[in-house]
Amino acid sequence: MSAPEILVDGLAFGESPRWHDGRLWLADWGAGEVLTVDAAGRTEVVARVDGLPICFDWLPDGRLLLVAGSAGRLLRREPDGALRTHADLAALVPHPWNEVVTDARGNAYVNTIGFDFPGGEFRPGLVALVAPDGGVRPVADDLAFPNGMALTPDGGTLIVAESYAGRLTAFDVAADGTLGGRRVWAAVPDSAPDGICLDATGAVWYGDVPNRCAVRVAEGGRVLDRIELDRGCFACALGGPDGRTLHLVTTQWSPAALSGGPRTGQVRTLRAPAPAAG
Repeated sequence: MSAPEILVDGLAFGESPRWHDGRLWLADWGAGEVLTVDAAGRTEVVARVDGLPICFDWLPDGRLLLVAGSAGRLLRREPDGALRTHADLAALVPHPWNEVVTDARGNAYVNTIGFDFPGGEFRPGLVALVAPDGGVRPVADDLAFPNGMALTPDGGTLIVAESYAGRLTAFDVAADGTLGGRRVWAAVPDSAPDGICLDATGAVWYGDVPNRCAVRVAEGGRVLDRIELDRGCFACALGGPDGRTLHLVTTQWSPAALSGGPRTGQVRTLRAPAPAAG
């Protein structure tokens, strides 16, 4: 593959990239913003959120769901742009919440690492199911820093990156949204998988911050591709007109980046060997 090109530069702390409605969307945690990016790298702020981390996905009716992590709330963006509380996550776990992914039935899966980061003492995290009516219940626990999540196109499998365990863990998704059949989807020793995305061959791309790379891995753990970078890769997303543009969100990691410190965040792009799943 060719070397990745810079699409966006000067972010405080980019995260949670998604391709949606013909555009790249991402969160700038250091600025408390959700942005869209066009093909020329021009950005537009579409929402401002208090309470890091900020991650997001969409309900089947097109409304945006946003995690206001430290506030412990899942927010819903109405058609007029107003943000309403969709679910109270803090009532289940007081620690910051992290990633979210939605399914075709209007369920949302949201995870929490289970401790305050950075600086807190490690504790296992969990995944909670948020029903369309806003009800919240845990559906998986004992996860070692759960991070990026992805649902297979049929909605039957949820894959979770466990950053502190060096593995991608899969769950079967039942008709009622609960999770079972837990298994190691891919062991990736000496890696810290962060944000992930699925491609049409069934492989997973994951960002790796401490190793400053992005990796494509098959189920079972075979490494298919690896992209070396000059700073930590926090997440990746496939998109573009044909789904084969890989977007890598990178930052020189430091706690100061969370509060808008040195703006070293970038989005880099390159042609992927396979398009996005689904």
